[in-house]
Amino acid sequence: MDISKLPLNALRAFEASARLCSFTRAGLELRVSQTAVSHQVKALEDLLGVSLFERLPRGVALTDEGHALLPVLTDAFRRMSAALSRFEAGNFREVLTVGVVGTFATGWLLSRLPAFSLVHPHIDLRLKTNNNRADMLADGLDCFIRFGDGAWHGTNAEKLMDAPLAPLCCPETAGRLKTPEDLLRGSLLRSYRLDEWARWFQTVALPAPRARGWMFDSSLTMVEAAAQGAGVALVPVAMFPHDLRSGRLVRPFEASVLTGSYWLTWLKSREENSAMQKFRLWLRQTVSQEDGDLTPFGQ
Repeated sequence: MDISKLPLNALRAFEASARLCSFTRAGLELRVSQTAVSHQVKALEDLLGVSLFERLPRGVALTDEGHALLPVLTDAFRRMSAALSRFEAGNFREVLTVGVVGTFATGWLLSRLPAFSLVHPHIDLRLKTNNNRADMLADGLDCFIRFGDGAWHGTNAEKLMDAPLAPLCCPETAGRLKTPEDLLRGSLLRSYRLDEWARWFQTVALPAPRARGWMFDSSLTMVEAAAQGAGVALVPVAMFPHDLRSGRLVRPFEASVLTGSYWLTWLKSREENSAMQKFRLWLRQTVSQEDGDLTPFGQ
């Protein structure tokens, strides 16, 4: 079918009605009458030669054909809306949606983003934080900064920096820790990556204790628990400089273990656009210019 012959208003009427499960609510959203919505949907059904809705005594229900058409139109209208929103006061704004693990966002990225916006004022940056797991396609992410080994199926990965893990705890807890052996009798706060503590104990030539203590899906939450005296957290220490400088957290032992790095990732099926390229270049330059414990790109 020649899509140029499809009436846009009828497609909008169907999409809104299907999403809201009501001709009436669709009319309110589109600012037309319920009758107008119903007529537009009927005209689309006649044009396509299928029924998109079952008309019920109280409302409507999608047919199989309607279910097949709805996600296509919803995605198309979302994309059109996103594209049109980039035009502001006669200027074209690039939209970049970046997923970031919360630890990296608060521990490194946020304090540096004003510099990025200063260099690229026409890029509308949108951040979505998560716990290292995301569906880039379903979540609408252009790229995703995550922690791991760089091996994710169907994904390009460019290394940002290594992130050695070390124990952190509150000063009161640290006062009870004289040697690493003291950790064998304490509460060890854990992430869902269950081998991290075992690998750290290997670095200090001690057998790993039986797993115990609370488990977290976020280093930020785990560190907060440690700061409140719940135990010792094993986390990327370079992401918590402010807590260490203020004395809220203490690093009781210098030993660390490298279990992963931070990576900038994007789907292989996604063509890298101008905003993605600019963000990736800025990250590379910023990391490589900084000194300290963080390892720059490519090392």
